[in-house]
Amino acid sequence: MKKNKYYLFFRRFSDPLRMEIILLLKKKPMSVMKLSKHLKIEQSKLSHALAILKHCKIVYSEIKGKKRVYYLNKNIVLPLLKLVDKYEKKNCPICLAMKHCRKINRK
Repeated sequence: MKKNKYYLFFRRFSDPLRMEIILLLKKKPMSVMKLSKHLKIEQSKLSHALAILKHCKIVYSEIKGKKRVYYLNKNIVLPLLKLVDKYEKKNCPICLAMKHCRKINRK
């Protein structure tokens, strides 16, 4: 199977760690140290995930003093998250409770 641009783009959102980073940055910008504490993972693993997101311009960073602060690219990501929320609400009401989805994922 040829990997097209859609596969490559949405693949960035398929990793649970990267998705957690996106959801945290949706709330507010954070430094690597704060993200690491929230996610309870080592900074090297977090830095790797952030590098992937940054390369695709899903997040960007600024240096503030001695810290690198990460921001979500809200122009790109928020419309996607809203689209998923709208789809789920309309087409997958059972998934809202996540019970049905857990059963499917176990198979």
